[in-house]
Amino acid sequence: MSRPLQNQRIAIVGVDESDEIGIVPNKSPLQLHAEAAYNALADAGLSIKDVDGLLTAGPFSTLVVAEYLGIEPRFTDSTSVGGSSFVIHLAHAVAAIRQGYCRVALITHGESGRSARTRPPLFQGLPDSQYEVPYGIIGAPIRYSLACMRYMHQYGEERTRQAMAEIAVATRKWAQLNPKALMRDPLTFEDYHNSRWISYPFHLYDCCLVTDAGGAVVVTTEEVARSCRKRPVWILGAAEGHDHNMISAMPDLTRTIAYRTGPAALEQAGVTHEDIDLAMIYDSFTYTVLVTLESLGFCGPGEGPDFVANQRTAPGGDFPMNTNGGGLSYTHSGMYGVFLILEAVRQLRGECGERQVMHKKDSSQPAKIALVHGTGGSLSSCGTAILARD
Repeated sequence: MSRPLQNQRIAIVGVDESDEIGIVPNKSPLQLHAEAAYNALADAGLSIKDVDGLLTAGPFSTLVVAEYLGIEPRFTDSTSVGGSSFVIHLAHAVAAIRQGYCRVALITHGESGRSARTRPPLFQGLPDSQYEVPYGIIGAPIRYSLACMRYMHQYGEERTRQAMAEIAVATRKWAQLNPKALMRDPLTFEDYHNSRWISYPFHLYDCCLVTDAGGAVVVTTEEVARSCRKRPVWILGAAEGHDHNMISAMPDLTRTIAYRTGPAALEQAGVTHEDIDLAMIYDSFTYTVLVTLESLGFCGPGEGPDFVANQRTAPGGDFPMNTNGGGLSYTHSGMYGVFLILEAVRQLRGECGERQVMHKKDSSQPAKIALVHGTGGSLSSCGTAILARD
């Protein structure tokens, strides 16, 4: 174990996707893990030999990934609570590095959501198999649409529907500026409203993509960060939590545990909502974004439709959000959280070209502070992180 570094800042120094994302039937999930890992390390100017901490989630534990990559980690973490896991891994990496368990932590993801030839079995012993599946609550679209219906009942169907359309259309506009996005064709409000139903009240464009992709993040000490290739992005604050597994056990279908993780991460970072230049919000469904914005405290309960109105989150709006095109239009391999981090880091470095977000207080400089928020399970788990550049 290295000496503890409780007072040292911790940075993200490398991020990248796998060589190919989208529809990649010729590569295994482990290949996607490996490509993303090596690409992120190259982005940082480090090598696989520098890695002594490994974090991942999903069907492959760190045992499998470490063997495949040839890593013998001194710190290992396979925390897996859905798509928020990788945002949560940031906090775990910070804690491990500060405590001296590792010096360079690698967070990896690889998943063939689109091209997988097998699907995980339905485990009959789990509570949802006994208490939800027999009643038709099967799959994410149905679970999330159940929550959305409750929101519509409380706050109005028409205004909720328009808010979801605003989110879908705005996110596609960002995707049109991202060459790596799978869906780059224009999307109009008419297209949205006329698209086929998936699970009421969700149209096709309310639902995330299903793709193949890998992503990775390199986290390290301030000392190492200063010698890396790119400008460091500091992890100022992070918080995590979950309050249920089954959607039928969710305490409030119109509020997620983000109501705790958001304020906690902001307080730890010493910033407020007004300081945020960029919001990267998990968008498994348009409703996920709507309920998350409210739960994080950007607006009050039921105020989300007004908050996102008039394409406020689109390019040119005053609340830039999901600037890579999000899970709705860029990529969504099944556990999307790592890709939120990638885009936030690139924006803070000023690497995003025509979709670059600028600092609120100095429009000549790239965005300075970003909020990254992941959601996992059936609106079950949340991880919030505040990232910033010098």
